[in-house]
Amino acid sequence: MHDDLVDHLTRTTPLQRGEALRVIQDVLAYFDETTEVYVRRRHRELQAQGLVNAEIFDRIEADLKYRAVAPPELTLRQLRRIVYG
Repeated sequence: MHDDLVDHLTRTTPLQRGEALRVIQDVLAYFDETTEVYVRRRHRELQAQGLVNAEIFDRIEADLKYRAVAPPELTLRQLRRIVYG
């Protein structure tokens, strides 16, 4: 999975193939969180840092704008339309 990305990372960084694969898996897992899970986790983290809810919710609202969003699942027909128009 993601061999092209693993190859790119091993060419452009000092990472070995296994390390690059683990980094990719960690990043994908991070961005695989649902919005609800992310909001709950960030709230706990920011609360532990001593922030109050007003600050926490402002920060979370701003952070959500930069979260990666997975595309919807595409059918074979939709994929073909993308390729062939």
